Amino acid sequence: MSVQEKKFPDIKEITQDEDVKKLILWNDDVNSFDFVIESLVEVCGHDYMQAETCALIAHFKGKCPVKSGSFDELKPIYTEMTNRKLTVEIN
Repeated sequence: MSVQEKKFPDIKEITQDEDVKKLILWNDDVNSFDFVIESLVEVCGHDYMQAETCALIAHFKGKCPVKSGSFDELKPIYTEMTNRKLTVEIN
């Protein structure tokens, strides 16, 4: 495909991305790494390596985005994570 034929997204497609939210996992001194990893696998659908990486990032950086999507997609995940006493927010 040549440069002239390449399709660029129109402004509607770009602005729709603004509705994408992130589920942020915050570090805490309460939950074990194993529990956080297990929760990310079970609730967010991460594979083990992705969950372990997110847990480490949250530990060392203080927070880590673990899931993205619309608010309606993230709300049930947020609810389950808070039920497990993990500190999360939708941003």
